[in-house]
Amino acid sequence: MANKHAVFFAVTAALFLVAVTASLCMGRYTMTPGELFQSIFSPASLQPGNAGATVIWSIRLPRVIVAAVIGAGLAVAGASLQAMFSNPLVSEHLLGVSSGAGFGAALGIYLFSQTVLIQGMAVIFGLLSMVIAYYISKKDGQVNILKLVLAGMITSSVFAALTSLIQYIADPEKQLPSILFWLMGSLAGATMKDVTSTIPLIVLGIALIWKLRWQLNIISLKEEEAVSLGINLKRIRIAVILATTVITALAVATCGMISFVGLIVPHFARMVVGPNNKILIPASIALGAVFMVAVDTTARTLTSAEIPLSVLTALIGAPIFGYMLYKTGGAWSD
Repeated sequence: MANKHAVFFAVTAALFLVAVTASLCMGRYTMTPGELFQSIFSPASLQPGNAGATVIWSIRLPRVIVAAVIGAGLAVAGASLQAMFSNPLVSEHLLGVSSGAGFGAALGIYLFSQTVLIQGMAVIFGLLSMVIAYYISKKDGQVNILKLVLAGMITSSVFAALTSLIQYIADPEKQLPSILFWLMGSLAGATMKDVTSTIPLIVLGIALIWKLRWQLNIISLKEEEAVSLGINLKRIRIAVILATTVITALAVATCGMISFVGLIVPHFARMVVGPNNKILIPASIALGAVFMVAVDTTARTLTSAEIPLSVLTALIGAPIFGYMLYKTGGAWSD
């Protein structure tokens, strides 16, 4: 089993290297791997006016880093929520965080023009959505998991309706195209500023879930069994919900709405490495990074006009999920 896992991570690392190299080489300014190496490491790359180095360092490398971290974050968020709820159909959209963050971004575009304010609004409303869902489900100091799921559906519906309202009243020439473009998802605006400001916060959320990977195995058991093993269920659940909320809200704030990553990637990882979160969490992180870099590269190179990420992830994710469901019959943990 250990050898199987070692092979899996070795293959995933190789795929990630290939995906990153392809992403850095492909585009309107195409270069070979040799030219890529020269653009990065040659002393001439440091000279002003070097087109290859400018394309790599200012445009493509920030985009690759953001894609990899967001893909890893959304995948591990989905894996942790599936473990916590013991439900293979759960994803990071469960608590309405994506809808809340999407509404925040739409409202930010409607009210402001500065990117930092738009991203801030997305994070604020993403967190607000989680808080509302949490307190709706809370009774007598306890949070019922089923009620939390239903509360997430309620907040998601409300914020989706509010987003539609913003689209309805937005200026159809100046604001509406920006809102629609944001909600469909794109990494076209990724910069080194995102790498140094937003991405570290997503990494912290990933690190928290990584730290809790052992406890995720226990809280997926029956509540009585988990309590008998000395696990503070309330604290662990709050930590997981907070980490996944921060990851999802920041992802939406950075690149818009992206679907299916937190659903299909953990399933595929589980089919390969099994349900043990000690291995499943790092496997989801690795596969999520590979998947998102590959999808983003496809989105910007497949046609002359960039394809929205949410469209591409849905077109790829839905058939894959359907095939996995057909092959496994829903027995994801086998």
